Amino acid sequence: MLRLSNIQLPLDHSEPDLQAEIASKLSISVEQIKNLTVFKRSYDARKKNAIQLIYQLDVELDAALEKQLLAADPNQQVVRPSPDTRYKFVANAPENFPSNNQQRPVIIGFGPCGILAALVLAQMGLKPIVLERGQDVRQRTKDTWDLWRKRKLNTESNVQFGEGGAGTFSDGKLYSQVKDKNHLGRKVLEEFVKAGAPEEILYVSKPHIGTFKLVKMVENIREQIEQLGGEIRFDQKVVSINRENSAKEDGKGKVTGISLASGEYIETQHVILAIGHSARDTFSMLHEQGVYIEPKPFSIGFRIEHPQSVIDRARFGASAGHPILGAADYKLVHHCKNGRSVYSFCMCPGGTVVAATSEERRGVTNGMSQYSRNERNANSAIVVGIDPERDYPEHVLAGIDLQRQLEDKAFVMGGESYNAPAQRLGDFLNAKASSELGEVVPSYKPGVTLCDLSEALPAFAAEAIREAIPAFDKQIKGFAMADAVLTGIETRTSSPICIKRGKDFQNLNTKGLYPAGEGAGYAGGILSAAIDGIKVAEALALDLLRASSSKT
Repeated sequence: MLRLSNIQLPLDHSEPDLQAEIASKLSISVEQIKNLTVFKRSYDARKKNAIQLIYQLDVELDAALEKQLLAADPNQQVVRPSPDTRYKFVANAPENFPSNNQQRPVIIGFGPCGILAALVLAQMGLKPIVLERGQDVRQRTKDTWDLWRKRKLNTESNVQFGEGGAGTFSDGKLYSQVKDKNHLGRKVLEEFVKAGAPEEILYVSKPHIGTFKLVKMVENIREQIEQLGGEIRFDQKVVSINRENSAKEDGKGKVTGISLASGEYIETQHVILAIGHSARDTFSMLHEQGVYIEPKPFSIGFRIEHPQSVIDRARFGASAGHPILGAADYKLVHHCKNGRSVYSFCMCPGGTVVAATSEERRGVTNGMSQYSRNERNANSAIVVGIDPERDYPEHVLAGIDLQRQLEDKAFVMGGESYNAPAQRLGDFLNAKASSELGEVVPSYKPGVTLCDLSEALPAFAAEAIREAIPAFDKQIKGFAMADAVLTGIETRTSSPICIKRGKDFQNLNTKGLYPAGEGAGYAGGILSAAIDGIKVAEALALDLLRASSSKT
């Protein structure tokens, strides 16, 4: 097989057009093409009246012809051998691992990171025990709808906690910017397709699934883990990671077991922490027990909603609505005069803004969409970057204090009913409270309370967003439309802490503890969290294998 890149064709080209372009590129006839697979398809919309599709393709020819073409292009300017993207297990011989139950690895959290860590460990013959504080995805969906429809919050089963993690109630984006030389992302996508995700996620440039499809997919992966001997327990909150201190008295220790809120104690020497970015009580527990943690930057801001049609026209012009392009997205950043950066985050085309708190009497927003992305509004977070040294230098967990202060205020501004504070964009830019809505109807449930949203953020953040919006309008025509709606407050963009780990993926001062995913500060989004879950699973398996070998 040969890999061809940068094959460009008009948006409405035909299949014969694609074959003809390949034949022309290789100076062969169409009849010599035995098989053709699209590895990646993206688009270039810089010229709205001439949008181009861009392909990476794997082409099968006669072996002799493939060899001839490769020899004629030693610098691989046109073709190269198709790379082997198959996943290779670091270990897959169950008999090489310890068999006693005390050595079964434990995974805390069953979001994207925990799911892939558990799946890969189970596929290697290990039998992981997964502890998830929330409920299974079906019950969790009901609990989440209780907040959106009835203003009833379950603090252990909501947008943040439960099977599937926070990514279940999101746009379901499956792309990231992490370096992936071992094709771990491909492994994740292939497992998702096996579990019921659309096959197109393997080749479109910005794949997504959407909430409804994610629900069934997560259930199918859970079933596979259990069939392989893994164990998933819901409503299992970990209250203590037991550490045995080092005899060297250097502050280091090793994991010996974990304690649950139920009173159960599980002995284990290998724990993967895949707890997500909102497990604040767990962060505090780890800090109190001496696990090494550092503060890290995160961002705060609002959700902004526009008619999706406005974004489509701005991005695609006359091609807006084309089925291949779908609902348009955007990615924006502006560096402000006050030294702050404002950027769009978690853009949800054709989606909704949702209540995302996990704590009583606090207001938090997030965005989600379905696979179809056919809701009326587009939404994204417009957030301001903040950092520990400048904005919350008091102590390691001060970022959590800041998040809570802002969420408390948002709850009060919303009317203390889980309504969200909201404002017309034009009023925000003119620094006056909103008294009525315009063309854009906010999608947030249970509802919104109009106010002056600038009071919900520190002055520097509101000032930075006011400066950024007109700059964004120059890139996306209509972005600064007066009737766009801002909804507050967005605080859960990422974890405010980093549970530091070394090259062996174990915590710097706790052997056997593998911090992973968004909550530990090593991922941002479904795909990067899942990739990180595979990495820590591999590191844990290799450590177990070394331990087993040293005993024989």
